[in-house]
Amino acid sequence: MAMTRRNEKHDAIILNTIEGLVPQDHEVRKLESCIDWRFIYPLVEPLYSDIGRPSIDPVVLFKMIFINILFGIGSMRRTCKEIQVNLAYRWFLGISMDEQVPNYSTWSQNYIRRYGDSQVFEQIFDQILKQAIAYGFVDMETVFGDSTHQKANANKNKHTDEEVMIVKKVYEDELLEEINKDREKHGKKPLKSNAKEELNYDEETGKLKQEVETKHIKVSKTDPESGCFHKGEKEKCFAYSHQTFCDRNGFVIVSLCIPGNVHDSVSFFPAYQVLSDKYKDQIKNICLDAGYITPAICKTILEHKQKMYAPYKRPMTKKGFFKKKEYIYDEGYDGYTCPNHKRLEYSTTNKLGYKEYKSKPEDCKNCPFLNKCTQSKNHQKVITRHVWEEYREEVMDEIRHTPEWKELYPKRKESIERVFGDCKEQHNLRYTRLRGMRKNQQQGLMIFACHNLKRMARWRWNASSKINLYRLRIVIFKNLKVNKKRYPLWSTTLSTIWAFPKECTFDDYLLKSSPFDKITFLYQSNDFFLERFKLPFPLSSIST
Repeated sequence: MAMTRRNEKHDAIILNTIEGLVPQDHEVRKLESCIDWRFIYPLVEPLYSDIGRPSIDPVVLFKMIFINILFGIGSMRRTCKEIQVNLAYRWFLGISMDEQVPNYSTWSQNYIRRYGDSQVFEQIFDQILKQAIAYGFVDMETVFGDSTHQKANANKNKHTDEEVMIVKKVYEDELLEEINKDREKHGKKPLKSNAKEELNYDEETGKLKQEVETKHIKVSKTDPESGCFHKGEKEKCFAYSHQTFCDRNGFVIVSLCIPGNVHDSVSFFPAYQVLSDKYKDQIKNICLDAGYITPAICKTILEHKQKMYAPYKRPMTKKGFFKKKEYIYDEGYDGYTCPNHKRLEYSTTNKLGYKEYKSKPEDCKNCPFLNKCTQSKNHQKVITRHVWEEYREEVMDEIRHTPEWKELYPKRKESIERVFGDCKEQHNLRYTRLRGMRKNQQQGLMIFACHNLKRMARWRWNASSKINLYRLRIVIFKNLKVNKKRYPLWSTTLSTIWAFPKECTFDDYLLKSSPFDKITFLYQSNDFFLERFKLPFPLSSIST
């Protein structure tokens, strides 16, 4: 099918026809004014043929997607019905009142077949973000990261229990090398591989946990690529998770879709890799919540010469037992001292990278603090310390107590949490009707692209309105010889003459209206203004 571009002359006629029927402050006007939508053509051109029957304008198809998401319609069929009766949507798409709206089937099949296996959605997201950066709205110095779950289109009761291998983490090869260095330092044999296992010892009981290489998971029969998610009081369901980074102004920078059963500390690494590849040199600070405080994450961020801002994470210790911080670590002899001033000596470094320190049973047997220290049958306390623990300590004990932390970390709830809340309530991020990882990744990028576009459009619209008001004030001060003291009286007089709403001043009226069309309206509908004040030019020229 050959790609078709709409006739610009015809488009101008269409817009002039519906122009007066679309409110001047409507959301679609803000969207249309902030970006040149022709950037889509070069992105989709390789997906079209030079021969065949004419196609629907690809810009129209993608604008329909933006209408679907921005206005929270959700259903593609209902979106087509809304466009049929909504003049603002028709104006935004460039469709006249007597012109037929693209059929739902045509739109959906293009979405699935033509664009489904391409990189168009990622490219559109990047282009909108680049435009926001060009306007100066994005601040890359501090980036806020978190993940949110999206309920999958899958029945929670239709699943199978499967045993799968524990997936190798991205940093395990580097960790194995560090483990072997530490073992050789203490005269231990190096390990040949990093077996998949849990922590070797329980810190309270000293009991050895079972080493495992596989785990049991629930796999949905409806959408096998989703993951079973259960957190707190929330209902157990199949879901996807969106690992997302945004700036302090709420503009989404990177988003990655993963199964809902993957922990944040695991999904962080592929998302952070994408973030580093694109904006590594611009980012100075990374702000995360307590779920990301792991030695591997702390090491990764700090080695990139970035600061990690995270909250205090309370140790998960049984009630009535000594906390880990009450055992003092001494770097000199590489060991711990217990509250009874007895030493816990180095024993070994396990396959997960944790160095094990054990007490002497003869010291613990008659210790008065034994019931607060360990429940081990052989009266031996075991404490573990990661080989990368110094990175975590730098984040928790040094960076966390700086004035910058007190300033930046509270902004996390004002940025990334607000992004998730807005997208869930307004842009259909709470549920998904699509199945499969790739489709939901594309849909997630489009949702966040709409969020960025809406934010950019509103900021640019408000800035433009304020600029035009400032220009008009200059005209009044210079040409009408109205000083600053008389301006409030002059503004009130105009608001009375033009019958503005109650308690609405001349300034308020201009700020809430279009920067071009409302000023033009004032000039065209009020001849006395030109006659009374003898302006040498029309007010509409202020907007140019």
